[in-house]
Amino acid sequence: MHNVLLRSIWLAAVLISSASADLLSDSAPGYGELGYTLPAIGSYSLPALGEAGNGTVLNGDGKQQSLHDLFNDRYALLAFIYSTCSDVNGCPLSSHVFYKIKSAMKRDAELADRLKLISLSFDPEVDTPEVMKLYANNFRYAGSEGEWQFITTASHQALQPILQSYNQVIQREVDSSGKASVGYSHVLRVFLIDPQKRIRNIYSVDFLHHDLIINDVKTLLMQAQNQGRLLKAALSLPESSKLSKPGDDKQGYEQESYVTRSLDLELRQGQAADLISFIEKPPLGLPPVPVPGNNPISREKIELGRKLFYDRRLSLNDTFSCAMCHVPEQGFTSNELAMAVGIEGRSVRRNSPTIYNSAYAALLFHDGREQTLEQQVWGPLLARNEMANPSIGYVLEKIRKIDDYEGSFEAAFDGRGVSMETLGMAIASYERALVSGSSPFDHWYYGDDKQALPASAQRGFELFVGKAGCVACHHIGDKHALFSDNALHNTGIGYRESMGIVPETQPVTVAPGVTLQIDRSVIEQVGEPAPTDVGLYEVTQNPNDRWKYKTPSLRNVALTAPYMHNGSFSTLREVVEFYDNGGVANELLDPLIRPLGLNESEKQDLVTFMQSLTGGNVDTLVADAFAAPVSDVGKGDPSWVHGTDVEVR
Repeated sequence: MHNVLLRSIWLAAVLISSASADLLSDSAPGYGELGYTLPAIGSYSLPALGEAGNGTVLNGDGKQQSLHDLFNDRYALLAFIYSTCSDVNGCPLSSHVFYKIKSAMKRDAELADRLKLISLSFDPEVDTPEVMKLYANNFRYAGSEGEWQFITTASHQALQPILQSYNQVIQREVDSSGKASVGYSHVLRVFLIDPQKRIRNIYSVDFLHHDLIINDVKTLLMQAQNQGRLLKAALSLPESSKLSKPGDDKQGYEQESYVTRSLDLELRQGQAADLISFIEKPPLGLPPVPVPGNNPISREKIELGRKLFYDRRLSLNDTFSCAMCHVPEQGFTSNELAMAVGIEGRSVRRNSPTIYNSAYAALLFHDGREQTLEQQVWGPLLARNEMANPSIGYVLEKIRKIDDYEGSFEAAFDGRGVSMETLGMAIASYERALVSGSSPFDHWYYGDDKQALPASAQRGFELFVGKAGCVACHHIGDKHALFSDNALHNTGIGYRESMGIVPETQPVTVAPGVTLQIDRSVIEQVGEPAPTDVGLYEVTQNPNDRWKYKTPSLRNVALTAPYMHNGSFSTLREVVEFYDNGGVANELLDPLIRPLGLNESEKQDLVTFMQSLTGGNVDTLVADAFAAPVSDVGKGDPSWVHGTDVEVR
């Protein structure tokens, strides 16, 4: 064994020289010059291929350490090797390529600072920490810049979970008599891992070359820097709400020069807020928050409810959370969908209403079928086309089996565990805390700040309470304003949809920024027929309630497009045009709906006024949402309900 080890160390020493490639026949491309021109750095993308596995290893000092901790939030190259490997196109190749990269770090400070090289042995019986140190000594001439660690594990038992997580198969070689030899049969694979512990590329023998790897690392570094600049730019925008918008509004998408403005989730840094303070002292313009006597508010309930709100494990197949219809940065609704889409892409027939200020709603859902947030929670959880759970008991049993909820309900509810009631109370407590006021309008109207509202918005207010008559349904009080009468009205939108009163051609967005007028007959051939929706009638069975829908609050309305119960209007200007035309005539049209006779300037003033209703604490609520844990099933665990372990990331 000693002689074999010395031979392999000699071979490793020989292979660190590029000139040695001339001595080898059938050597891999990684030993020579790259035979093709690399694409420009940053001109291509490296999508995440999956999560990087973790496990317990022994570092260079022989101390136990998590493999993820060893990455140390840097980009990492991970190679599986063993020191006695004699296949020049196997482990020695990866060490040669790593040596070339390490040498390049002498000339590239960014590479040395941001990239870490790790060679992990899969032969712990031979490759003790001392042996790995001896092996590493061959590569000392690569320079002191950067970091290259040679590590091992305490045993094959400790090694196996790591190998499995990277799908790295090894097999002990045998001699002609069937006796195990010192060698291993394995497929060489080197993994490029980003600071978020995601695999971004996997290099096999034919593609393992230091120039290619450095190009990939530089591309990832450039993209991260660009994302950082985008984030800083977004946070410096002089808008009333900087965080509340889709990551990329796709403007200019149809142009060849388009570059995405989306931000990686990891760059959306959140900051937890003391949400209970908004209930205890509501922002300017809002009345006291109604809190039911059987569910007094507490920080523990809000925190638990927030976790549940963002937990995809509450859906049937563990893929869908409340926040996927009520997206925080999109006004706690979904700006990009007229009507919601649930689990597995199942269509929902109505638009996702905002969660903002739902604490004040006397009726919930567009048809007003629920009266409390605690009851409302269960509708989406059980709806087949939303989160699709088969029963209440199914949901409760799932939560009971998740380790990271252990004790949470008991702590929040004075010893009471998971139940239909406590789950509803927890999520309701979080939703109840999402109160938003202190808008420019509030400071102008209730705070006596005459400079808070521009002249156009002030003219819009006069129209709102006067000529346009909007205040008849969107109430404004002397001390506070909810901008809703908490009632239901027939404006004609539902009637028009039920009667099929649609133009012969309809606009269809085929790509962001690209909309075509498509003949209705074509749409009917390929599209699913619109489901019947008669509004409040479905709740009361009173024919006079056909096509009545709840009056939404107008607070934060500039953030919550598209509008109406079916998301049929994309802009506030379209909404104003609709009401100016007197809605859609039908025998049950609400008498408050009438033609308004507005001119173009007045329409714009009304829009400007509604834009002034964005709350001053919106960014605080969104940043708090960004700080919430996003819970998911464990890696390789498609259905944790069957008893496997669950991890939270």
